Amino acid sequence: MNTRFIVNGVERDFAGDSEMPLLWYLRDHARLTGTKFGCGSGICGACTVLVEGKAQRSCMLPVAAVAGRSVTTIEGLAGPELHPVQQAWLEEDVAQCGYCQAGQILAAVALLKRNPEPGPDDVESITNLCRCGTYVRIRRAIARAAREMRR
Repeated sequence: MNTRFIVNGVERDFAGDSEMPLLWYLRDHARLTGTKFGCGSGICGACTVLVEGKAQRSCMLPVAAVAGRSVTTIEGLAGPELHPVQQAWLEEDVAQCGYCQAGQILAAVALLKRNPEPGPDDVESITNLCRCGTYVRIRRAIARAAREMRR
């Protein structure tokens, strides 16, 4: 049975194992390698994507779970210009090694979509991990993006 869904605005039709984690479809079949494998158990968040605008851990999400739904990866976030969260990430010089950043950015986008004026506790609700410890810059970038998106 084929699984149909949309990735970054492009309709996809996958005839493989519908129980395969979405992460592996994105990386191995769609060749969208911005979504990273981190822990494989939904803890670290390196594999975070947006499903219908909500942050989801793609390493734990079977392809079948996105049937008929829209998935956005880091590659599909920007339009002609960077998304305000991506721009804030650059302006706040957030990334060090960069491995977790795609997942961090998408988690921040989802947060700002549901709460355009997040407080410190709201920002702390993002559970993505950064091994480099850039949390102070991540918080500043989210606050900057929130201000920019409200303009």
